[in-house]
Amino acid sequence: MATKELAANAIDPLSDTDPSQIYPEAQAVEFQDVSIGFEGKQVLENISFRVKRGETRVLLGPAGVGKSVLLKLANGLLKPDTGRIFVFGFEVSAMRDDDLFRLRGSIGTVFQEGALFDSLTVRDNVAFRLTEERVPDEEIDRRVTEALRFVELEHTLTKFPSELSGGMRRRVAIARAIVTKPELLLYDSPTGGLDPITSTTIVELVIKQRDVAQTSSLLVTHRLQDAFMLATHHFNKETNQVEELPENQTIPSTSFLMLHQGKLVFDGTTHDLVNSKDEFIKGYIS
Repeated sequence: MATKELAANAIDPLSDTDPSQIYPEAQAVEFQDVSIGFEGKQVLENISFRVKRGETRVLLGPAGVGKSVLLKLANGLLKPDTGRIFVFGFEVSAMRDDDLFRLRGSIGTVFQEGALFDSLTVRDNVAFRLTEERVPDEEIDRRVTEALRFVELEHTLTKFPSELSGGMRRRVAIARAIVTKPELLLYDSPTGGLDPITSTTIVELVIKQRDVAQTSSLLVTHRLQDAFMLATHHFNKETNQVEELPENQTIPSTSFLMLHQGKLVFDGTTHDLVNSKDEFIKGYIS
């Protein structure tokens, strides 16, 4: 990589500035003609889209279509074969590992199945990133408690993941993702494997985080009920409840992407999605 390109992607290790604020006019996420394949099989082909700051994009598509791969590309865990990926103006597809580590401090990720560390308590799971950043213990305790209170699990501090239900583990995973107060959240099937009632609880937490913190988000799901709940419900701060919008109203800042056979076949609003004439899309959402 040329020296000029390296400089453009480097983050000053001595600066206290949040990397997400260095280029305040940049998109939260931008994919430009991104393609990637494994062992000769094309997984994603010429993918281009944007996530604006404060916007939630819901990524739909059948199982195995590459949705999780796309999230790993956004987080810099995978590099594309071709194309460019920007997060907060930094080209993550060309960044050094130490710069990526700093940038990830502005990104919270909820992995599939929660991906908690079995040998760590809830407190230490949620605190993991803060511990790596050598945040003082007193500050860690305050922020962990705050994050767990947000997901209504403050009482689980000393428990281990094996002592929690599946839904509780997923809520702890959300607490771990938000404890750093990230500017971008990546959700990889946050309700996968959960029963409908527990899934609704998790989606309500995603809605609460969206509406309270206005965090930019990219959420992967194959559950249409979750996707449409995100588009038609909001968090009422006065009642502290998630409530459905009046009929035919949707959240303007929440919109949809859809993958099919490695390609982006839809990028638009809730209204455009439900009124699409595309045969695949009509079949998928019916």
